[in-house]
Amino acid sequence: MAVCARLCGVGPSRGCRRRQQRRGPAETAAADSEPDTDPEEERIEAGGALCGAPGGRGAGPPPPPRCSLLELPPELLVEIFASLPGTDLPSLAQVCTKFRRILHTDTIWRRRCREEYGVCENLRKLDITGVSCRDVYAKRINPRVKSGRFMKILPDYEHMEYRDVYTCLLHRYRHILGLWQPDIGPYGGLLNVVVDGLFIIGWMYLPPHDPHVDDPMRFKPLFRVHLMERKSATVECMYGHRGPHNGHIQIVKKDEFSTKCNQTDHHRMSGGRQEEFRTWLREEWGRTLEDIFHEHMQELILMKFIYTSQYDNCLTYRRIYLPPSHPDDLIRPGLFKGTYGSHGLEIVMLSFHGKCARGTKITGDPNIPAGQQTVEIDLMHRIQLPDVESLRNFSELSRIVLEVREQVRQEQQQQENGPEDGEGRGQQSPREPQRGPAQPSAELPAEKGGESRDGEAEAAAPPAPEQPAQSGQGQPFVLPVGVSSRNEDYPRTCRMCFYGTGLIAGHGFTSPERTPGVFILFDEDRFGFIWLELKSFSLYSRVQATFQNAEAPSPQAFEEMLKNIQSLTS
Repeated sequence: MAVCARLCGVGPSRGCRRRQQRRGPAETAAADSEPDTDPEEERIEAGGALCGAPGGRGAGPPPPPRCSLLELPPELLVEIFASLPGTDLPSLAQVCTKFRRILHTDTIWRRRCREEYGVCENLRKLDITGVSCRDVYAKRINPRVKSGRFMKILPDYEHMEYRDVYTCLLHRYRHILGLWQPDIGPYGGLLNVVVDGLFIIGWMYLPPHDPHVDDPMRFKPLFRVHLMERKSATVECMYGHRGPHNGHIQIVKKDEFSTKCNQTDHHRMSGGRQEEFRTWLREEWGRTLEDIFHEHMQELILMKFIYTSQYDNCLTYRRIYLPPSHPDDLIRPGLFKGTYGSHGLEIVMLSFHGKCARGTKITGDPNIPAGQQTVEIDLMHRIQLPDVESLRNFSELSRIVLEVREQVRQEQQQQENGPEDGEGRGQQSPREPQRGPAQPSAELPAEKGGESRDGEAEAAAPPAPEQPAQSGQGQPFVLPVGVSSRNEDYPRTCRMCFYGTGLIAGHGFTSPERTPGVFILFDEDRFGFIWLELKSFSLYSRVQATFQNAEAPSPQAFEEMLKNIQSLTS
């Protein structure tokens, strides 16, 4: 205590002022009778005196004089304090009056806002009569508002301090930053809450208009949080077409929060529900109802509008994480946009789990709701497609896939019965040998009676010629005749294919079952899936966006997240 007190200079060597104030008269008298230094300090000082004594065995220069933090110049203390986490600064302000006064320097808090939350705007340059402030308003508030109204809505940045921005806005709402899935029944969604300048904004990410799966994502603001003149954050709802209005955010628990609109009349349009539906259809699908000739598709669109309109005033969000990446993954995991027939484009999360990969719906539909595993890829059973002419025949592709399904069924049955019951039944796959998940391997021709016991058959078999996908050239690919696709502009070459299963169900997620299919890897950012039973093809393209605060704290936390979002719609 004595050494620490002398170093910082905040009190006598026998303790700090705060501790002395809590002592009574008797304790203070007893403390005054104690020596100024503890035994450890006396031993160190004695050793230093011995070394520095004339004629001593270890004569050397005297120890450097002690320096107190309070003796440092204020500009150096500002640099030191600015490098500390913002959560530690309030405790530092309680040490002494000088520290508290220095911590009122706005440079310290501006650096913490920039390094911890990425705030790059300069409050002193945001003049509400200048062009820069108009740009801020047009980007983050409402670009449809007339230019003469923006001065009434913008906060007074000139008299605002970075300390208020950090403590009342960024630190207070730090728990809602990241990716979230709104609870909108089977439809789900993808919300990204970010620090955008001097605002915290919740952006709803929407897939591009069907069937343009390679187009960039669309997004619209649902709510924003910012500081006005008062030292308290203001929550505003951004839904509707009449500008921002009063809203509320409640953090339910660690990974869940809810938003509420207090002025739902701002969501209504003067033309009534018909005008609202036409506007929603134009924004959601990029077309009018007359342009959609498929009657079943019209019913699905109208059903989605009616259902989602019930959630325009209150929504609950649950946190989701991006899948962790490993060097041995087939491709980089992440979010993809996929075609789903009459349901349009939906967002799917691709993740790898050892010997299999899974596609989990982030947005869903009345048949397969959000949170369910739409596809599952068996990385231990690779499929070698036939030549292009044979691939055009759907029956040939179906025969190949069903053979692999039968092999998978036999292997699962063998594992359930145990090695003693399955001995002698380890028939080698007629498609190709299995050498590990997602590893390219040579195809072996089908051989009758080709037992694989003890690896004798594999050792005796001659090596197969290298396939085009293994040599980096890519294998020609074409959809079989009779397989429907929403997007005919799919790649005509693929790297490799695997056996997989797809989840299908009736309306309302009734009678769900997994049916066989083919997973086709085109490149790092695109893959496809052929649903054999539906004779349908889905094309998936990677979401090219960078998300902050979306990494899972651990692989176990990511697996738990998948179970939670799946259980909500089971």
